[in-house]
Amino acid sequence: MLSFIAIVLLLFLIPGPAVIITITQTLKGGKKNGISTALGIGLGDLVHTLAAVLGLSAILMNSATAFEVVKFIGVAYLVYLGIQMLLTKPQKIEKPTVEQSPASTSFRQGFLAEILNPKTALFFLAFLPQFIQHNGQSVTVQLLILGITFVVMSALYTILLAIITSFIGEKIFTKTTNNGSRWIEKAVGFVYIGLGVKLALQTQSR
Repeated sequence: MLSFIAIVLLLFLIPGPAVIITITQTLKGGKKNGISTALGIGLGDLVHTLAAVLGLSAILMNSATAFEVVKFIGVAYLVYLGIQMLLTKPQKIEKPTVEQSPASTSFRQGFLAEILNPKTALFFLAFLPQFIQHNGQSVTVQLLILGITFVVMSALYTILLAIITSFIGEKIFTKTTNNGSRWIEKAVGFVYIGLGVKLALQTQSR
């Protein structure tokens, strides 16, 4: 377990889509939305964990068609979010972290972005079994413990990122103008589209 935790902490040092989405949602909507995004991502990871334990993720590894279907649903959703941000009309704001959308929306976006990424499913399927101990204990129970440990660590990490990003954002963007806010929204839109393109280029073998 200690080896598992150490490796997971090292993995957190490599920024991935979950980190980028959490940061952009925090800058766009404030700490509450950032934390909601992190929790949505955590729920998505939990679903992937349960899928790996039940063996459902194996379908994505063995079926090219299933992999491509899930992948392009995820691509379409990320690109949709990006275009939506790019087309958002400027609004008069007084604070840089105005929560223009409910936290439930951020939660849903984080969850869907994570659950529709087939690489996450394959990650759990390939990563968790490496730490299974053949000591008579139930493999299913071990996988659940490892998976839930990862989910909890990931959620705490992304929540901390949201809090730090919110703090830094308040310091940097305290006097952000409406025009500046508009450019932030455009940047967020391009980030989402970029994540969609990256996901589209992924294959089962990578």
